[in-house]
Amino acid sequence: MKLRLLTLVCAMTGFAASAADTDPKDVTYDEYGAVEVSLTGVGGDAANGALIVGDKSKGNCVACHAVTALADIPFHGEVGPMLDGAGDRWTEAELRGLIANAKMTFEGTVMPAFYKDDGYIRPGDAYTGKAPSAPLASILTAQEIEDVVAFLATLKEE
Repeated sequence: MKLRLLTLVCAMTGFAASAADTDPKDVTYDEYGAVEVSLTGVGGDAANGALIVGDKSKGNCVACHAVTALADIPFHGEVGPMLDGAGDRWTEAELRGLIANAKMTFEGTVMPAFYKDDGYIRPGDAYTGKAPSAPLASILTAQEIEDVVAFLATLKEE
């Protein structure tokens, strides 16, 4: 009963217990790279996801992808596919897998793994050109992944 009440309070206030987050090493990808289960057990916030997609210090998805819904953010890239209609092209599980680690779906992609903290070939310590002095953290948190998934799922063909 207490756990149920705590879960309800967390859901209502928008906070998720980080203990419930799936660790990057424990994410289960299917044979095509999709991740069926939420990384947090909490739904994503599409408005926050839109901020992350356009935030140069976080997702910065617009560096490689064009997104009409974020036209006010300058300099959209053309390296990756346009994200308009992403919610129709991919399921939430496929979107989650692509954002967490696109290499599980597209082996040769240049898209970074946003939810990975080990197994890198040559990681650097910020922009110093030196090996990292501490364990690496994932680029996005589990909840940020869920938020981006929620935003991308809203992008439907018109």
